[in-house]
Amino acid sequence: MTETTKPMLWTGRVLSALFVLFMLFDIGIKLSGLPIVDETMAALGWPSGWGMPLAILELALLVLYLIPRTALLGAVLLTGLFGATVATHLRVGNPLFSHVLFGVYLALFAWGGLWLRDASLRPVFPLKR
Repeated sequence: MTETTKPMLWTGRVLSALFVLFMLFDIGIKLSGLPIVDETMAALGWPSGWGMPLAILELALLVLYLIPRTALLGAVLLTGLFGATVATHLRVGNPLFSHVLFGVYLALFAWGGLWLRDASLRPVFPLKR
């Protein structure tokens, strides 16, 4: 399964686009400076004012993900960020499927889109029959 078919390519593009759109929405909310950002961050145990730095970090990693030459690095670093979100939600006792695992869902979209679009990843992450 090392060649990329048209359906695989387009499915990968759609998954990646959905992932990117969600990330842009999340970054936009954090950059907006709305009070709800600080309230939500406080509920998760983060100090006030950390929404902006996190948004800048997310944007930098998203740019890496969007550039074909650095997409793999972007995906790896974003996965680390999502791991931190899982740990944060787990630590404060949020619901498992809606909050704790949301970072895992995002990582699956990011990696799934990349895997379907980039044939060079398939030998590294093969699907066995």
